[in-house]
Amino acid sequence: MDQFTINLLFVGASFALYIGIAIWARAGSTSEFYAAGRGVHPVTNGMATAADWMSAASFISMAGLIAFTGYDNSSYLMGWTGGYVLLALLLAPYLRKFGKFTVSEFIGDRFYSPTARLVAVICLIVASTTYVIGQMTGVGVAFGRFLEISNTSGLLIGACVVFAYAVFGGMKGVTYTQVAQYVVLILAYTIPAVFISLQLTGTPIPALGLFSETTATGGESSVYLLQKLDQIVTELGFASYTEAHKDNLNMVLFTLSLMIGTAGLPHVIMRFFTVPKVSDARWSAGWALVFIALLYLTAPAVGAMARLNITELMWPNGTSGEAVSIETIETAPEYDWMLTWQKTGLLDWEDKNGDGKIQYYNDGSDAMAEKAAANGWEGNELTNFNRDILVLANPEIASLPSWVIGLVAAGGLAAALSTAAGLLLAISSAVSHDLVKGAINPGISEKGELLSARIAMAVAIAVATWLGLNPPGFAAQTVALAFGLAAASIFPALMMGIFSKRVNNVGAVAGMLSGLVFTLVYIFLHKGWFFVAGTNSFPDTVDGSLFGIQSTAIGAIGAIINFAVAYAVSMSTKDTPQDIKDLVESVRVPAGAGAAVDH
Repeated sequence: MDQFTINLLFVGASFALYIGIAIWARAGSTSEFYAAGRGVHPVTNGMATAADWMSAASFISMAGLIAFTGYDNSSYLMGWTGGYVLLALLLAPYLRKFGKFTVSEFIGDRFYSPTARLVAVICLIVASTTYVIGQMTGVGVAFGRFLEISNTSGLLIGACVVFAYAVFGGMKGVTYTQVAQYVVLILAYTIPAVFISLQLTGTPIPALGLFSETTATGGESSVYLLQKLDQIVTELGFASYTEAHKDNLNMVLFTLSLMIGTAGLPHVIMRFFTVPKVSDARWSAGWALVFIALLYLTAPAVGAMARLNITELMWPNGTSGEAVSIETIETAPEYDWMLTWQKTGLLDWEDKNGDGKIQYYNDGSDAMAEKAAANGWEGNELTNFNRDILVLANPEIASLPSWVIGLVAAGGLAAALSTAAGLLLAISSAVSHDLVKGAINPGISEKGELLSARIAMAVAIAVATWLGLNPPGFAAQTVALAFGLAAASIFPALMMGIFSKRVNNVGAVAGMLSGLVFTLVYIFLHKGWFFVAGTNSFPDTVDGSLFGIQSTAIGAIGAIINFAVAYAVSMSTKDTPQDIKDLVESVRVPAGAGAAVDH
């Protein structure tokens, strides 16, 4: 059986499972559509949250960014994991106790203002739409490869699948679909990693294999995997894999932006509205961290091992020998993956000097200029290696069995589709529940509200698909922009809503708008207006950026502006009404708690 047929079997079986679950758990009421009837078990919710969270950025893109950058991109791991700790401790239980369906509804009630609710809806839609662009990018990459079609065609097919199970199932259908997707994606991520770790280090646990010695072959002596990788990449003119190269300011701001952005993402927060009790919200966050850790502890190993495998394939005789020939790429079975990925347009090479070989090196390195001139090289000939393909191509690069490749196909699609569904549900809930029912037509029937939610989701899928055709970066980079927007607009409003009685409606609105506008404009100045290529005013680099801060890190500054403006405006306007202060107190203090007694 050929690889294409195996891929179809794995992907087809997983899709049949997802759609079957969505039909079985079809939402019949607004409570089931928005919050799954508030009857989800904490372990189940933790697994669904993990699937919702481990998006195309985590599954497909993160290891690729780590592989080609190294230590500097460990910020993704630190920021995204740390954000869940903040969410579990500072937000999830309090928001669940408040008992509303959506984040915007909490903000509207806490700040006693329809305007605050409307601004929250705008912030939510902007952040979630940016986030879903990254997911649709990953959907296109995965479908394009495993169905052996163009990236564009793959994206359109993926959009149809999301429409089939998210529009009809709502939160209830999405929850149980995401449980199945978590099982698929974690097996698809860890099984190839175990195989590759055994190949390279003889260690079955990838996280330990990363720090182990490589398996000696031929006359070679064994060395530590990271030591060997550092040696190879520096010999080719690339930066050392294990050293820091970014400036500390951007690294700290980027990590902070990811952390507070994680805690402010509406589609993640909504998951904690589905459990029966407040204590279940904490347990859900704890279980989600456990399930997420299984992938996040593996990702650095996947990135490092894949980078080593790719480099050794391009230089089969060592970096001091000759590069791989075009004839070898076209005829040797271990290079079949390159020919297959070339069809997607995400991988390509060019024999610039006509010597019949493909030299892969850093042609921007001064250290390599002399060697390149001496050997007649005319530039790096691996002209395109999209970072988003690395995890999906990893089993093929390592020559793993066909069934493992098929499993990874299903896992990559599960990761992208699960988060896309969660984001689209957050967008549709904001439009139907907070905008249509909350502001436009408060008397709308439950049936009418369900219809408007499904229409809103269909429109959101169409917009996300269109934007996903021309994303502003790799999947993880696009997602990082969404985290910055959530960090600058939603997270401060939630924190002040729970822990401050003084911040009033005027202050909250002013804070959210200032944080959102500042961050969004800064991103557009560096990424292009509305992400249209060529319309940016500044390059998105440390040296060329407006304030020396890259667009992916600006969310932390936006959050500081949000907090400062909200407090300044609140202190200069009317105090918060007493009934709202009592509401904040009731959310923060457990029912029945009394004053401390001296015994």
